[in-house]
Amino acid sequence: MIQVVVLLLHVLVAAGVCLLVLLQHGKGADVGAAFGSGASGSLFGASGSANFLSRSTAVLAALFFLTSLGLTWFHAKAPQASSVMDMKVEQPAAPATGGATVPQPAAPADDSKAKDIPK
Repeated sequence: MIQVVVLLLHVLVAAGVCLLVLLQHGKGADVGAAFGSGASGSLFGASGSANFLSRSTAVLAALFFLTSLGLTWFHAKAPQASSVMDMKVEQPAAPATGGATVPQPAAPADDSKAKDIPK
């Protein structure tokens, strides 16, 4: 159960890192100004948004690293088969017949007519 929670957190953090990296503008590229990061009257000030986005990206990158380590630890603790041949395959459950008998295949047809067919 905890492994599913860590995996879900890992995926959300990865999406957050991608989003934050795309929001930041690189040197010489003014694409970030479209999101208001270059404006002096923005929410975080003239350079505040760059620091905020950089710090947020660093925090999410650290969380991504930790969840990666956690998922690796969970996988290492799980019992592993030493070979593909050692893996257990679960057999599907037999279908419920409701007490009815399963019909058997019919007997082979008479071969006397099959002899008349040219090959």
